[in-house]
Amino acid sequence: MGIRNYLIEGVSGTSKTTVCEELQRRGYHAIHGDRELAYQGNPETGEPSDGSLHKNHIWDMDKVNSFINNQTEAVIFFCGGSRNYSKFIDQFDGVFILEVDLDTLIGRLKERPSDEFGGKKTEREFIVRLHQTKEDTPNGILIDATAPIEHVVDEIIRQI
Repeated sequence: MGIRNYLIEGVSGTSKTTVCEELQRRGYHAIHGDRELAYQGNPETGEPSDGSLHKNHIWDMDKVNSFINNQTEAVIFFCGGSRNYSKFIDQFDGVFILEVDLDTLIGRLKERPSDEFGGKKTEREFIVRLHQTKEDTPNGILIDATAPIEHVVDEIIRQI
């Protein structure tokens, strides 16, 4: 749907969902990747898989391509993480990485219910490792997501 398409990424707890909701509130076309595109599958083949492992949290390539190829929107924001981002990242005009300091991240994750990813101690430990190593995050423009959400979105909009 987008003439210009942007990915908003970051580890769990960096406010990707909140940024998406704020973009929508402002009238932008923003897609909740976790809700609208994600499923459990093999990141290389796309074949569905059982379980809810982080490494199998991928986006449906047909859906991603459908949004990107339909040029009816001036801008689309794809918000969320996927382990197969390497399959489509070249189609984006830009990538924004939401970043927070470790204390903020841990505080946010501790507030999550246990049935949400990051709500369990072992999941929090895994997310902290990803935060520290950056092993599962694409390259992009860093955005300080500790600021009030309005300022975070203002900065993203300013840079497009």
